[in-house]
Amino acid sequence: MNTILKILGIAILIAIGVGFYQKMEGNDPLGDAIVGVAVLASAFILMPIFLYVRWKGKKLEDYTLSEKNMKKMRENNRN
Repeated sequence: MNTILKILGIAILIAIGVGFYQKMEGNDPLGDAIVGVAVLASAFILMPIFLYVRWKGKKLEDYTLSEKNMKKMRENNRN
């Protein structure tokens, strides 16, 4: 899954670069379309895959401010 994430990230960066190159060459509509599709792909494809990989195997309970976690923090501050 990490290799898919890396390949997708590199492909999106290349697409953004190609889009800006097309804009510099004077082909603004095509450059805008390429950059737009790359940004949408990063937001709706790359980001969810990245979040899934990073949160896999972790408990959300450990990262929320519950009463249990507040007590742990108070105990740690006293020491």
